[in-house]
Amino acid sequence: MKNHELKVISLVFCIGYAANLFSSSTHWSHDEQKHWGAIRDNTQTEDPLMFPYAVCSIGKHQSPVNLLEENHREILNKLVFNYPVDEPVYFNNGHGIQVNFSDDYKGHLKIGNEVYPLIQFHFHEPSEHVVGEKQYLAELHFVHIRDDGKIAVVGVLLDEGEENTSFQKVLDNTPREEGGQNDQSSAVINPRLLIPKTNWKHYTLAGSLTTPPCSEGVEWLVLSEPITISREQLTQLRNFYAGNARHVQPLNGRSVSRKIGQ
Repeated sequence: MKNHELKVISLVFCIGYAANLFSSSTHWSHDEQKHWGAIRDNTQTEDPLMFPYAVCSIGKHQSPVNLLEENHREILNKLVFNYPVDEPVYFNNGHGIQVNFSDDYKGHLKIGNEVYPLIQFHFHEPSEHVVGEKQYLAELHFVHIRDDGKIAVVGVLLDEGEENTSFQKVLDNTPREEGGQNDQSSAVINPRLLIPKTNWKHYTLAGSLTTPPCSEGVEWLVLSEPITISREQLTQLRNFYAGNARHVQPLNGRSVSRKIGQ
């Protein structure tokens, strides 16, 4: 499968743009997330097609979660980030701000011996995953999709501190209008500056997309060390979208593994 085809999948399933598969009357927002599973697609007349987001309510492996619940330490596969610089497309997807990598982008994540191409990243405010009672200022999701359709998402927690120059490029180049795409910018971005420099200890569990259609079977890897953004950058992020985070979901018997050592 070509990279641009993977990007289409990413746009449909990982951004919350899945509503485009249905009628224009099928809308959702974070304000009504408790009712996502009951949203109807009025172009359909039979179950289950009438309820395209049903798994948001009835799924048992939903994300995000509290990472300290049912948590245990173990030796996990090492993460290797191969994220070269790129001239991406800056995209306002209507639910958050997002960066889509170019069609020939070679960036990927390696988990043990498995390789996952990096397709895009986007932001939620505040963080979706929580650590005990702590909810971070925001959360960054790096979305990776393999040729076989398997999805791995790396979550990076954002805390207040020093300004992040790569994050500022995203803020400066993303269009304000919903659905706007900036593919004319020559603003090169270095994704490696949006992850911790050396500490890649992480939590991992089986979960789902955190926006409709809430599809399950997603491998989550949330880095335990946050990166920082400035208070001014947080304000700029909130001026795009604030409160676009899904509520914490029950584990339903799942366990969260935490990597020890790197």
